[in-house]
Amino acid sequence: MDKKWIPLSVPNLKGNEQKYVTDAIETEWVSTAGPYVELFEKKIAEYVCVPAAVSCQNGTSGLHIALLLSGVSREDEVLVPTLTFIAAVNPVKYIGASPVFMDCDDSLCLDPQKLERFCREECTLRDGRLIDRQTGRQVKALVVVHVFGNMADMESIMEIAARYHLKVVEDATEALGTYYRGKRYAGKYAGTIGDIGVYSFNGNKIITTGGGGMIVSRDADVLRHARHLTTQAKADEANFIHDEIGYNYRMTNLQAAMGLAQLEQLEDFIRIKQDNYERYQAAVRKIPGLRLLPVRDDIRSNHWFYALFCEDGYPLSRDGLIERLKENQIQSRPIWGLIHEQAPYQKERAYDIERAKEYWKHVVNVPCSTSLTADEVGQVAALL
Repeated sequence: MDKKWIPLSVPNLKGNEQKYVTDAIETEWVSTAGPYVELFEKKIAEYVCVPAAVSCQNGTSGLHIALLLSGVSREDEVLVPTLTFIAAVNPVKYIGASPVFMDCDDSLCLDPQKLERFCREECTLRDGRLIDRQTGRQVKALVVVHVFGNMADMESIMEIAARYHLKVVEDATEALGTYYRGKRYAGKYAGTIGDIGVYSFNGNKIITTGGGGMIVSRDADVLRHARHLTTQAKADEANFIHDEIGYNYRMTNLQAAMGLAQLEQLEDFIRIKQDNYERYQAAVRKIPGLRLLPVRDDIRSNHWFYALFCEDGYPLSRDGLIERLKENQIQSRPIWGLIHEQAPYQKERAYDIERAKEYWKHVVNVPCSTSLTADEVGQVAALL
């Protein structure tokens, strides 16, 4: 008998998705207007404990708007991680600004020690503006990505950002539901600590709308401006008067209907992710040369993706393990190619990249869907 295919990460649509989407179709609210859009925004804001939220087309469009609202312009630099999906960085280029690539720490998120060292040793703080001495450009903002549902060291990062007058954009596209358990930010969700946060509802995220994203902030003026920009900057809707460059970045009512149904199941999804993470951890502890990367001990993680580290002593290389799993009907993948090494970014500045290179060589993501069963985890573990 052929083995059943175990995918890496697929949607789980066993709630009220069909009911809500059918209602949107039957009432003919299928485009960017409709009651589900407003309701989904309201429910996301309530879930992450912020006053309001603004939906958008996807996480990338949300990051684009977040950078614009952070005051980033063509003459500026933005500090970004190299170990992330390229969509976290491309919006910097949409604006025409320049990224400066930063290393990760052992959480796979941005390294605050190197961040502070870059600001202190490579830049000059002049009249409240951080100037990169090598380029003469102002460093205006910082994009922090919470990788795989882990959380960056936001305590350190926010202190550094305040000291050097940097706006903080939180790319929480992988971390909906992750929050701090203790210390200064106890109870604060990923995406709600910086100046602006962004979530994604892509098909492989912990909840999905097929596409779609969400912008959050504690600043009502920022959110009002975000809503204005994502709806083509209409100053007078009836007469088609526009007061600045806007964007067609709104979520549809059909997407929001699905998102609402998914959000109702989010805490159950996180419990499933946590349980399967513990199953993998128990199995991997017994396998020499392999380790399952941990999450920070001061957070409740959504455990979006599971990351295996293949030590040099493990019998298979990263690519060898991926191929072995594929031969046995198990989908896996390497971590993203480092962005500062990608063709569009090879001429951009990269600051002391070391750890990210090691993780790129050794990390494999294994199946993590919320429909993944204990038996399927066992099948993957047996192959490992």
